Amino acid sequence: MAGSPRPSFPAPSEPSLRRLGVGGGGSGGGGGDRPLRAQLVVALVVGLVLLAVPLYLWRRPSGTENAPTDGGNGDAASGPSAAPTIQRLPVPDAGALVDELVRLDTPQRVKCAASSRSRGQEGTLCDRLEVFEKALSKAIRENVDCAPKTGKEGNLNYVLSVDFNAKRLHVFPGASGMWKGPQARKAAACVTKSLPKPEWDKIKHQYRFYMIAISATYPAPTSTGNPSQLFE
Repeated sequence: MAGSPRPSFPAPSEPSLRRLGVGGGGSGGGGGDRPLRAQLVVALVVGLVLLAVPLYLWRRPSGTENAPTDGGNGDAASGPSAAPTIQRLPVPDAGALVDELVRLDTPQRVKCAASSRSRGQEGTLCDRLEVFEKALSKAIRENVDCAPKTGKEGNLNYVLSVDFNAKRLHVFPGASGMWKGPQARKAAACVTKSLPKPEWDKIKHQYRFYMIAISATYPAPTSTGNPSQLFE
């Protein structure tokens, strides 16, 4: 059959060329995957680094967690040592010294009346004149050196008469005291001189005449000398 077309067959070298071409294409595709994988690895490492650094900085110890606390005195601890504190001994109060030399009882309201000659009332029936009670107590404490010098403990009852009619104050030794006589009268005169001049018109009162008494006890003198020297 001379007229029938002849089948075409590839040249003997064509299959080898096609295989080489296919093989070359496969090797070329594998070479392109390697740079891509390398880029992914690098990107992953960079991402981990960027994530790890802030976490480390956030969780990093500050260095002061275990430091000893100083109660807010950091500046004082880091600076120069503070000067030593000087302890000051308490100075004896003059009032305390006087209390050791004389003890006063509570003021007593002996009498309140319209005049010195009237019988009047006594005790809680009389209104209290606090200004005169304080003045009498202060005057007795300020005149400890005027008390009788007997060498032993004694008691003197100071009685203050307040006369609003005559506007007059007077202190005399009462009958209930242990000490009487000239030395007791001398002590009462010292107290009278120490009384301040009252403002009669500003003092509230219900009666015109009052008598207020305060009992003073003087302990026996010690061997330290004259008690009056403590107040010089």
